[in-house]
Amino acid sequence: MSVAKAGIIYNELKPFACRIATELKDKFQSRGWQVCMATGIGGILGYSRPGNPVCFSAIDDLVPSGFDDEDIKFAIVLGGDGTVLSAARQLAPCNVPMLTVNTGHMGFLTETYANQLTEVFDSLLQEKFSVEERATLTVQVIRDDKVLWEALSLNEMLLHKEPLTGMCHFEIGVGEHAVVDIAADGLLVSTPTGSTAYALAAGGPVIAPGVSVMQLIPICPHSLASRALVFADTEPLEIVPANQQQLVIVVDGNAGCYIDPGDRVRVHKSPYAARFIRLGSPEFFKILREKLGWGLPHIAKPTSVELP
Repeated sequence: MSVAKAGIIYNELKPFACRIATELKDKFQSRGWQVCMATGIGGILGYSRPGNPVCFSAIDDLVPSGFDDEDIKFAIVLGGDGTVLSAARQLAPCNVPMLTVNTGHMGFLTETYANQLTEVFDSLLQEKFSVEERATLTVQVIRDDKVLWEALSLNEMLLHKEPLTGMCHFEIGVGEHAVVDIAADGLLVSTPTGSTAYALAAGGPVIAPGVSVMQLIPICPHSLASRALVFADTEPLEIVPANQQQLVIVVDGNAGCYIDPGDRVRVHKSPYAARFIRLGSPEFFKILREKLGWGLPHIAKPTSVELP
């Protein structure tokens, strides 16, 4: 009979997360479980530099050692939103669901807090939880018809000059539709999960997680007509920068690659989904209200009165 296994991914830069990870490992082992441990840094792809323009790790190569074992029931992720984004790249290819535990600040993507782990531990062992799947994107840089660089994105992809100043020109094709030209400081492509991150700050709409779409947002466009576009995620996206200058692509804020003239960027829905453990019914509007203040009652809201 195989032994049940759990995974733990933690932010090694936070002493609190390291301590909780060790305590959890001991607790699992006292119940007869085996534990695989990894740090979140394994999912951070790293930024390219002018002297090293491509830091390439294939999407499937980011799974930590031991986490592709079919006996792993779930993984606990200890950190903030950055650690969750990193862990999603590590766990999505091996289909392992993750319980995200906030040891950071905003914690928009986290499900619970470290001080609540004692209460939910037995529920985890008994697998008394649901799993919510979030779509991810495969982002690829193509040069001479070969994949030069790729990354898995849970939030967004950003394409811009470095530094972010000056107009760029982009030729954009969505699925089989006609190619369009957009002039802007940059382009952002977001998942529904990423619609509450950079895309929201860039003026895009909030999109509920279950909606099967992507959104394309020109950053500071040179035309009033160039606004956010939401389209089905069944349609791949191809971007050709029509510039003579080098650009840079950034995925989820912690992975980058330089884009030379003639390169193309392809974005499509990934076959891998990020699987989030939910301890109760998903409450997206509640999270919007608590984390971003969306829909809070106005302090001066008038009381109802009866008209004569």
